[in-house]
Amino acid sequence: MSVVITEPNDHEQHDHEHEHHDHKPAGIKRWLYTTNHKDIGTMYLVFALIMFFIGGAMAMVIRLELFQPGMQFVEPHFFNQMTTVHGLIMVFGAVMPAFTGLANWMIPMMIGAPDMALPRMNNWSFWILPFAFLILLLSLFMPGGGPSFGWTFYAPLSTTYSGDSTALFVFSVHIMGISSIMGAINVIVTIWNMRAPGMTWMKMPLFVWTWFITAFLLIMVMPVLAGVVTMVLTDKYFGTSFFDAAGGGDPVLFQHIFWFFGHPEVYIMILPAFGIVSAIIPTFARKRLFGYASMVYATASIAILSFLVWAHHMFTTGMPVFATLFFMYATMLIAVPTGVKVFNWVATMWRGAMTFEVPMMFALAFIVLFTIGGFSGLMLAITPADFQYHDTYFVVAHFHYVLVTGAIFSIVAAVYYWLPKWTGNMYDETLGQWHFWCSLISVNMLFFPMHFVGLAGMPRRIPDYALQFADFNAFISIGGFLFGLSQLIFVWVLIKCARGGVKATDQVWEGAEGLEWEVPSPAPYHTFETPPVIK
Repeated sequence: MSVVITEPNDHEQHDHEHEHHDHKPAGIKRWLYTTNHKDIGTMYLVFALIMFFIGGAMAMVIRLELFQPGMQFVEPHFFNQMTTVHGLIMVFGAVMPAFTGLANWMIPMMIGAPDMALPRMNNWSFWILPFAFLILLLSLFMPGGGPSFGWTFYAPLSTTYSGDSTALFVFSVHIMGISSIMGAINVIVTIWNMRAPGMTWMKMPLFVWTWFITAFLLIMVMPVLAGVVTMVLTDKYFGTSFFDAAGGGDPVLFQHIFWFFGHPEVYIMILPAFGIVSAIIPTFARKRLFGYASMVYATASIAILSFLVWAHHMFTTGMPVFATLFFMYATMLIAVPTGVKVFNWVATMWRGAMTFEVPMMFALAFIVLFTIGGFSGLMLAITPADFQYHDTYFVVAHFHYVLVTGAIFSIVAAVYYWLPKWTGNMYDETLGQWHFWCSLISVNMLFFPMHFVGLAGMPRRIPDYALQFADFNAFISIGGFLFGLSQLIFVWVLIKCARGGVKATDQVWEGAEGLEWEVPSPAPYHTFETPPVIK
């Protein structure tokens, strides 16, 4: 993609930039009132990092309790609150806001737009989030404790048997959903209307494409989540019986509605990761992405198929055989477009002039480890085998491979990749490599043995276990503590890079292509006020 910005516009743009640099409000007001996509992107990313550590602290409580058999440190009821809130925070507070922050920062720069299409709504969609999570976290301090029914909040656990904090949980999920829907609308309108002249659909960077498709998924499934939490609310507090057989309802109906949201949701958490990896691999292999069009079609296929697989979470509920067969085959079909992506990433690297900077290391780890998670997903798709895996640590291993070494690794890769463009400084490569290797080793110590204890029958979400699992759990917990500590290196890298360092060039990475590498480093507060022309 060649970019031509005519000279007069260039000078004009720089004048505008200097003009605007002087007009940033000082202090907290800048952040409270900002409508600038870069400020909002930064706030999302910082918020996600804070939530990552809070959710991680809860995971540390879980692993501390499971370090040895018997009841060691916490009450079972509190353990259940930890597993529940850890899941909610990591999904809605860490992974999704991090991807939204990357979208805000990068999409306008990648398509040559001056900002997001709906900047004031952008501000609002961020600023309601801290309140949603404040409500969720404060519910832990209520009499009877916070939500303790798992992040999937199955009825009747969340209705008949739940504590008084359920109303706060429902309110908090509603706010998160509103934020997601507004963010998704913004992404769609921005990409649809604000691409620079010559930036046709099939010239858009893959990160833009994956986010565009993700935004449609969000708009379609967030209202389903809102519906199901509202039904939980009315069942608990207003005498309805959507999920109560005694009143003519059906508890399994809850699972169908929840997973109709929940399965597209897990693709919402991985599609932007595919876009990130599709940006990083070509840069460090110094080759164009192999099979661009097939990547776009594969992403769209995954999105469409994601609506046809939800009941693979429910093979053990006694569905009709025809239904289980349908969901088994549909689930296995999703492996095809995903396999296309993995093939294309490997083909991109084939005979490339590869270098192994930190973003590339995380992207390579993503490909290998996400694929492991994909394979265990294929195993789970096989209905008769799933009777053995269901509700064991095998499932925990599966979704943490796709969410930690998948989603989280891709977010970390993206931060290392774009950080020099954001701050104008190169990060410390040695510290970054330390962060990578410590994370890689510890994350596999943490999650790989879970496959084995799961297959041997250790159930998930239980604070105690049979003695034969003791050695494995001690090993898993040590991996968990090491992985948590490794993320402190990441924080130090970020602080150090924000404070200074070797100045980054405009292109940052030799081999990087795209509009974001045409603007200065650090990226000016306002970019592309005059749209670039793409030939």
